[in-house]
Amino acid sequence: MATPGAGFSERRVLAQQTNSYGADEIQVLEGLEAVRKRPGMYIGSTGPAGLHHLVYEVVDNSVDEAMAGHATRIEVELLADGGCEVRDDGRGIPVEEKAGYGMSAAEVVLTVLHAGGKFGGDGYKVSGGLHGVGVSVVNALSTRMEVEIDRNGSRHAMSFIDGGQPDKALEATGDSPAGPDGTARTGTTVRFWPDGGIFEETNFKAQTLLERFQMMAFLNRGLEISFADHRTDPNAEPTVYRYDGGIIDFVTHVNSSKEALFEEVGYFESAEDDMEVEIAFQWNTGFNSDGIHSFANGISTGEGGMHEEGFNRALTPLLNRYAKDRGIIKESDKLDGMLGEDIREGLTAIISVRLRDPQFEGQTKGKLGNVPVRSLVSKATNSGLAEWLEEHPNEAKALVTKGVNAAKARVAARAARDATRRKSALDGGGLPGKLADCGSRDPEESELFIVEGNSAGGSAKEARDPQTMAILPIRGKILNVERARPERLLGNQEVISLIQAIGGGVGDEFDVEAIRYHKIILLCDADVDGSHIRTLLLTFFFRQMKDLVKAGHIYIAQPPLYSTEVGKEKVYLKDDLAKDAFLEEKPDHKKEFQRLKGLGEMDADELRVTTMDRDSRTLLQVSVDQAVIADEVFATLMGDDVESRKQFIQTNAADVRFLDI
Repeated sequence: MATPGAGFSERRVLAQQTNSYGADEIQVLEGLEAVRKRPGMYIGSTGPAGLHHLVYEVVDNSVDEAMAGHATRIEVELLADGGCEVRDDGRGIPVEEKAGYGMSAAEVVLTVLHAGGKFGGDGYKVSGGLHGVGVSVVNALSTRMEVEIDRNGSRHAMSFIDGGQPDKALEATGDSPAGPDGTARTGTTVRFWPDGGIFEETNFKAQTLLERFQMMAFLNRGLEISFADHRTDPNAEPTVYRYDGGIIDFVTHVNSSKEALFEEVGYFESAEDDMEVEIAFQWNTGFNSDGIHSFANGISTGEGGMHEEGFNRALTPLLNRYAKDRGIIKESDKLDGMLGEDIREGLTAIISVRLRDPQFEGQTKGKLGNVPVRSLVSKATNSGLAEWLEEHPNEAKALVTKGVNAAKARVAARAARDATRRKSALDGGGLPGKLADCGSRDPEESELFIVEGNSAGGSAKEARDPQTMAILPIRGKILNVERARPERLLGNQEVISLIQAIGGGVGDEFDVEAIRYHKIILLCDADVDGSHIRTLLLTFFFRQMKDLVKAGHIYIAQPPLYSTEVGKEKVYLKDDLAKDAFLEEKPDHKKEFQRLKGLGEMDADELRVTTMDRDSRTLLQVSVDQAVIADEVFATLMGDDVESRKQFIQTNAADVRFLDI
């Protein structure tokens, strides 16, 4: 190894001796081997998100059959031995030999990357699976895969093991069974078992799958998706989703925990060349303006794109013209007109487009980039929404009046914000007095702990690394922004302190590039009040700083609920589940368990070891994979509909340890 004082010539010779680089160093990964070597490149991660992605890939193929008009039902079953089965009544994967490959088309689809009927030709007009990676990747990441194909009156079967290695070649096993109409069944059945050597865990979460399947059913009018979890109960009844109203039912569902401004959900559709768009909408009495949810070929486009841009371009001028033509905006209002944010206040809209070759952009491939779609959606909105307004004058007046009132409130809020800026330097420069800032000015290494209570804040200040950890104690419970107009935010001192400390602004003006910390960690007590405060904070971030959540900058600290002693060592346990697991592992443990009532009761050393030290702490990163689901969850938990909130809590209580926001 070169010494620090070695000259350039010496270092070069040593590099030549130790870093040979020739043809023998070039590795070629054949077939599905590349997938097993770098699974994250194909499914995003080997954590829970990647695991569930396997199911989506298989189901997406079945949904493509439905979009092409060849399937009406998809059945998904979680098997008792940890596998997953997906069955559809589509055409079935072709079983004849694929020219040039020396194998059947079915085997090509299951073992060759980027093979399928969606890359040109007439197999599929539109496809959601094109956004994914194909069922071959599912095969590569499974210990076993079994496939049955019913086609042309015959059933064919084949299987693979150990990441896509052939086990049984494709062969005809007999006649296809009769379908519901008495004729020979058609379709494909795929069973797979995820590889525990690749994934962190192979335990599917039923609720995560159900949410995805329900959304698929909404976006494919008349498609029936059945889901059964037989891991604990072999006789469990399936949950069945079918919506003959399609996205109209979707809007009704999203708005179910909100008070609708008018009863009927609006709807219009249009088609042009190889593109189709359908839009459903309804305003509610709430104050949030982030209720537009868009999809392309059934894929959620959380970052928007050309279809959303086309809708917004048409929506704002159209409703402004309507309001002025009918005198709803008066000269005495001293308004130039409604802005997009005014019109979108309380709007829930689903925009669903289908097109042959979707182009996805953005950091998470969640943004539609096809420019012609913008024109299609804009023209459809101008004609379809204008017609709806004329046919529904009472509803039109109600939604436009709401928009005008939002514009007036915005003007008043702007004045209050300007006054607040003058007093407290809201946009930066001035920082809240109770913030104990960190020494670093590099956002990438800086962390902000939002701590419940002043006493806990004192301990956290002593326990922190002052170079990279800032502490902001908050007192009591912040404003519930789900039930409050945006202008009320600036009347809440705790909210002001959060905005000042984070540094990116708020609402439509929020700029995630301007934030001062890349880790914002919620440090609340492990009790009911702490959970409530944490939920209020999450609601604030999701509604007023959504890009902060989408970029993955929000984390939840995991303070322990119990402590006990093993020998002379103190052991901390996160919750009752951890305590039960500890006792199961150490059934003879006789020492008492001390319940830690709150962060304020921990001294600095305890807080450092259990919650703040990077080497020993546990953080949960908050993510939003499906904005429409998050919208519904926050509206349900923090809105005014008590019955919806009660039902949500009862439904999800059993899976609370897996709760994702």
